[in-house]
Amino acid sequence: MNALVPAATEYLSHLSVERGLAENTLQSYRRDLNRYIDFLSEAGVTDPAGITQSHISEFVVALRTGDDERQQLSPASAARTIVSVRGLHKFWLREQRVTVDVAAGVKPPAPDKRLPTALALEDVEAILDAAGHAETALARRDRALLEVLYGTGARISEAVGLDVDDLRIDDGDGAVLLRGKGGKERVVPIGSYAIDAVDSYLRGARVDLMTPAGNASALFLNARGGRLSRQSAWKILGTSAQRAGVQSDVSPHTLRHSFATHLLDGGADVRTVQELLGHASVTTTQVYTLVTAERLREVYAATHPRARA
Repeated sequence: MNALVPAATEYLSHLSVERGLAENTLQSYRRDLNRYIDFLSEAGVTDPAGITQSHISEFVVALRTGDDERQQLSPASAARTIVSVRGLHKFWLREQRVTVDVAAGVKPPAPDKRLPTALALEDVEAILDAAGHAETALARRDRALLEVLYGTGARISEAVGLDVDDLRIDDGDGAVLLRGKGGKERVVPIGSYAIDAVDSYLRGARVDLMTPAGNASALFLNARGGRLSRQSAWKILGTSAQRAGVQSDVSPHTLRHSFATHLLDGGADVRTVQELLGHASVTTTQVYTLVTAERLREVYAATHPRARA
């Protein structure tokens, strides 16, 4: 007799009665555990006490490769299944069906590394132009904010956290002091376009937004004179992208990705980009080199006369 089935059913009853999980969630658990029990049965295991860590590790591999009867799962779906399996073994240990939790040390498969999304330069320029199209005080602020985001590769929290005193602008040359994760500071140069946009905002537009009860030190102000929030900055970018007709899913991090990718496309070395982005490890920055390599392959395939048969 296969003792795995009633032992798993007992766990599902526990999830339903004692933990009160919704029916849809229970169905997901049931589907995951049925696949697990089928795998164990095919391996000749019919009792919880006979399961080893090797069985679970092999099950992880089976989830990602699939077989003749079951399709392979994505990393996210496989990870969810392993969470179900680990919960099952933890329950069995607590109910003394087993003497050791062999699933405790098994980690779910790592998710696929997603390449950052970078906009084409013309799309970035269209968004920047759209932000400042109205020439109002808010439009000048919006243009200055997006120019700083793209011109420095700043995180959104770093940009809205800027104070006026963090700017270093002198005769067309400039830099900003950014405060990154863990309070780590870095000085990043900004180009002439960002300097001009910030200068235009500071000379009149920011004064128009200031109020007696507002924030006198913050660089980017909201309509009430307080510091601009991250949520408002997201909305500014989204509205500008929509106005520019850019269909891509654009976020403040998209401008950071574009900053890094365009630098590498232009010949910057990865160590320099690492410093500009404020990454603690160059490994984090190297993902952008994958984006550039992929773009090179696309250009080669589309333009070289001997690239295709």
